[in-house]
Amino acid sequence: MRAANGPALLLRTGDHRFGQPCRMWRLYRRVRVFAFALDRQTAVLLLIPQKTQYSAKFWETMAQTRQVGKSKSAQLSEDRGRTAEVKVNGSRGDKYQRILDAAIAVIGEKGFHNSRVSDIADRADVADGTIYLYFKSKEQILMAALDSAFEAFLRQAKKEMSGLDDAPAKLRTLARLHLRKLSNNRNLAVMLQTELRQSAKFLAEFSQRELKGYFNLIREVIREGQQQGSIRREISDKIAAACLFGAMDELVTAWVLSSREQDLVAAADPVVDLLLSGMEVRA
Repeated sequence: MRAANGPALLLRTGDHRFGQPCRMWRLYRRVRVFAFALDRQTAVLLLIPQKTQYSAKFWETMAQTRQVGKSKSAQLSEDRGRTAEVKVNGSRGDKYQRILDAAIAVIGEKGFHNSRVSDIADRADVADGTIYLYFKSKEQILMAALDSAFEAFLRQAKKEMSGLDDAPAKLRTLARLHLRKLSNNRNLAVMLQTELRQSAKFLAEFSQRELKGYFNLIREVIREGQQQGSIRREISDKIAAACLFGAMDELVTAWVLSSREQDLVAAADPVVDLLLSGMEVRA
């Protein structure tokens, strides 16, 4: 939009490029200014220069300022575009998953405190800066990696149990999957059994988000068995779920700390049988 003797510029009041208007008006005080408010944040300024030796320089400065603004807007748009790759159509990209997998491997091998973000980036084959498009800190990477692994475990557990009607069979399936998943990924087991538990904050956050869902799944199966008559009704589903998880958790911890090879999955059925039948000899 132009006036007879000069252009009308659309300026936003919060634009830092015009954060010091007094300086501009002091340099070009022969410029006549007319303001037309469009709303509380935007106004149209009509700048009409008089014939002075500063006029050409003034418009050149204004053109350069507008060009800088366009360049910054283009850069901002590009940055937003890169950030948008983090989540597309509700799913994460390949780089995101590579970073999570690399974090589990690096932290499992070196420990959380000895692992650097650059180590994770190298293992994931991405630039250090790429990681910060997805995560703010190493702590956030750790929690995201554990959350992702546990969410995948719960999805698979529900899928494998979906074709079973018997509660004891579901508990055996769950126990086998728990021990098989961790025995096949020692680094993940190390993260869960040792690294996570070095921080009360990490453990509390993880317990609220993921472990709570796992316990609820176990309790749901136990209550189902009570309704079917395969599990005693007077048993507390909360205590029973804690016993089952605690037994498997201790088996994995002993395996992580031991230098001997052990078949974790082979212990699944005995653990469930012990839970269901107890230790006492009944007549």
